[in-house]
Amino acid sequence: MTAPHALGVAELSAALRAGRLSSEELTTHLLARIDAHEQLGAFLCTDADAALAQARAADARRARGEARGPLDGVPIAHKDIFVTTDFPSTAASKILADYRSPFDATVVAKLKAAGTVTLGKLNCDEFAMGGSNENSSVRPVRNPWDPARIPGGSSGGSAAAVAARLVPATTGTDTGGSVRQPASLSGVTGIKPTYGRCSRYGMIAFASSLDQAGPIARSAEDCALLLGAMSGFDERDATSAQQPVPDFAAALRAPRDGASAARPLAGLRIGLPKEFFGAGVAADVAAPVRAALAECEKLGATLVDVSLPRTELSIPVYYIIAPAEASSNLSRFDGVRYGHRAEGAADLMDLYRKSRSEGFGAEVKRRIMIGTYVLSHGYYDAYYLQAQKLRRMIADDFQQCFKACDLIAGPVAPTVARKIGSQTDPVAEYLADIFTLPASLAGLPGMSVPAGFGEGGMPVGLQLIGNYWQEAALLHAAHAFQQATDFHARAPEGC
Repeated sequence: MTAPHALGVAELSAALRAGRLSSEELTTHLLARIDAHEQLGAFLCTDADAALAQARAADARRARGEARGPLDGVPIAHKDIFVTTDFPSTAASKILADYRSPFDATVVAKLKAAGTVTLGKLNCDEFAMGGSNENSSVRPVRNPWDPARIPGGSSGGSAAAVAARLVPATTGTDTGGSVRQPASLSGVTGIKPTYGRCSRYGMIAFASSLDQAGPIARSAEDCALLLGAMSGFDERDATSAQQPVPDFAAALRAPRDGASAARPLAGLRIGLPKEFFGAGVAADVAAPVRAALAECEKLGATLVDVSLPRTELSIPVYYIIAPAEASSNLSRFDGVRYGHRAEGAADLMDLYRKSRSEGFGAEVKRRIMIGTYVLSHGYYDAYYLQAQKLRRMIADDFQQCFKACDLIAGPVAPTVARKIGSQTDPVAEYLADIFTLPASLAGLPGMSVPAGFGEGGMPVGLQLIGNYWQEAALLHAAHAFQQATDFHARAPEGC
C-alpha cells in the first residue's frame, strides 16, 4: 500500500471510506512525520492527545455509519492567523505569545464540523505581513525543495507542510498573494476565493478589506473539497457575502459545452495580460508558464491577448491601503487586555510604547508606521483616498478583460524561491508581489497551480484568475490541467 503521507485529501477520503486506513493510524503517522521534519519550521505547535481524540471520534462515527462527509477523519492544520480554542493563537508574534482564544474562527469551526482532525498550528510571517516567512518571530520556514530557500509567505508554513507531505491540506490567508505565492514557490496548489466567500470571523486581522481565507493542498480536487467546507455566509462577519456555495468537487468534472474527454477546456478563453509577461519575469519562470499555457491549448482552451494597464500601480496602491488598515487593526494590541505586557512601565503611555516595541517585529512596525502616516491629517486625501480611487480603476481593468476572456493567466511570482537572508531591501521584496496584488485589490478569486520547475529545480506556479464567484471555473481548469500533467504530484527529495 502507498505510504499514507503520499496520499492527498481525495485519496485519503477514499481509503478511509474503504476501511484500508483508520483516521487514528493516519494521524499517528503524520504526527511522527511532523516531529521528524521539525527542522523545516512549518509547525508552531501540535497536540497529539487532542488530534488522536478527534481521529478516534471520526473512526467511531464511520463505524456507526455516521460519517460527516468526504473530509471526516482527514488530518489538516491551520495557519496561526485563525484563532483556535485547542491551540495557542499567536499570529507568529511575540505580542500574542501563548494567547488562547475563547472561540474558534468560523473557518476552523466549519472544518471541524466537517470532521477534519486538527494536527496543529502553522508558522507564518508575523501578522501575515511578508512574502518569505522570514518575518516570523519564532523562526523562518524552510522550503522542502531546498532548505536554504524561502517557501514564500505569508502562508509559508501552510505551503511547506503540504509540500513536505507532513499534512495533506492546510488553511492559509491571502491579503496580497499569501496563499498563491507560497503555493507557487513550494510546488503545491492554493486558491484565494472571492473576497467574502469565506468568513473572516476569527481571522486575526491584517487588512480587513483584503484578507481572505483559502485552502492549500496538493491538487485542485483537494482544494475543492476544503473550499466547499470552508465557504458560506456568516452573520458575524459584516463582509461575508450571501452567495450560494456550489459543489466545487462536482464542478471539477462538469463537462463544458462542446468539450470532450480529450479536450476538456474546449471553449475556454484564457486571457494573457501583456503586463504579466514583460522583462521583469525571469526566463526560468516564463518558460514553464508558457509551456503550461501551451498544454491548456492542447486541452482545448483559446489564448487571448489582453491588457491590465494599471498592474504596476497595484504595488503603491496596496502598500498604502494595507498598512493603513493594519495601523488601525493592530492598535488593539496595547499590553492591557491580552497579549504581551512590558514590565516596569512608568505610566499608561509608557506601557503602550514598551509593550508594542517589545512585542512587534521590524516588518510589522514598518507597516504600522507607514499606515499611520498615510492616515494622518494632511496626507489622508493625498495618499489613502487616491489609492482607493486607483483600486477601483484596477478592478475596472479586470472587468474590461473579462469581456474578452473567461479566465486570466500568468506567472504567480517573477522568480523562483530565493535564498533565505538574501533580500534585505523591503521595497525590493514588495516588488515581488506584482502579479498577485491586482486580483487582491479587485477582490477576485485566484489560484496557483504547479506548472513546472526553474533554476535549481525549484517549483514554478501558473496563476489563474477568475471573475467574481467563479472559483468553480478556476478549479475546473486547474483540474483538467492536472489530469494531463504530474507537476502537482511530484514531491521534494526525501519527502
